[in-house]
Amino acid sequence: MLKEAALPHASDLPSAWVQRWSHLVRPGGTVLDVACGQGRHARWFHERNHLLVLVDRSPEAIESIALPAPACQAVVADIENGPWPFAGRQFDAVVVTNYLWRPLMPTLLASLAPGGVLLYETFAQGQETIGKPSRTEFLLRPGELLDACRGLRIVAFEDGFLPAAASQAPRFVQRIAAVREIAQPADLAQSLFPGASFPSRYRLL
Repeated sequence: MLKEAALPHASDLPSAWVQRWSHLVRPGGTVLDVACGQGRHARWFHERNHLLVLVDRSPEAIESIALPAPACQAVVADIENGPWPFAGRQFDAVVVTNYLWRPLMPTLLASLAPGGVLLYETFAQGQETIGKPSRTEFLLRPGELLDACRGLRIVAFEDGFLPAAASQAPRFVQRIAAVREIAQPADLAQSLFPGASFPSRYRLL
């Protein structure tokens, strides 16, 4: 497991990527924050009236978040070596940043409810040329998130280099915003145009 806290100047602010695409999450929907650390994204979604489910292997990190229990379920679990603590559950969003455990990816995708949003951002190949993490198992291969998210609607994808900004170290990243689309109901438009496909509108900010 690798968290952004490993970086010497990591920001406590929510990821700009998560901020940009969080409007895709259903209002009031439940957000699963995986390897949540000290809760920078938990607080972001809590302020926007989302229910939260958090998981991290660090009890100290979980305890530091201190969001009210009715709105937040916090779980301490080793999701790499133990059972998945949310078996059978689905969420309106799954958020993952600066964490990569490839065997877990199918489980994360299966945890998306219809209409659910995957917001994923972590280090990519190239990072080893400028600092840590440098080990292959922590770095996404070119296009790897796109391949993993086949079957989802890809709203946005980036794979490249981010220069240093404020307290953030320069880094190579790969990130995606993707939606498990809901089957379209038989509405008036479908009755007027049988067999026609009407795309969902995902607002690009």
